[in-house]
Amino acid sequence: MNLYEHTIIARQDVSPSQLKQIQEKYSKIVEKLDGNIVKFESWGLMNLAYLIKKNKKGNYIHFKIKADGKIISELEKNEKIDKNLLRYLTVKVKKFDLETDYFKKSDEKDIVEKK
Repeated sequence: MNLYEHTIIARQDVSPSQLKQIQEKYSKIVEKLDGNIVKFESWGLMNLAYLIKKNKKGNYIHFKIKADGKIISELEKNEKIDKNLLRYLTVKVKKFDLETDYFKKSDEKDIVEKK
């Protein structure tokens, strides 16, 4: 099994319940095909570097997946036809960084560091 980091950018006007459905949909695809989601992160609504399909912002969802390449191609095939998604990216990695939360707000980091 290979290790992948998979990031999805959903449209800015997607509701929180729709975001939850998107996350569950792609989690089920991975698990149905005998993959394993090691970690899931919702990075929230962030500005895009440029307009994508008339959107200035996007909701970022990030998965750390342990799976075969067939599972990733199945995921991407489903994401191409999903109207709620703007972009997706899959990167094959050698090992996961499970400690660092890159998109945690600065005041939350300060609280964690003080403990």
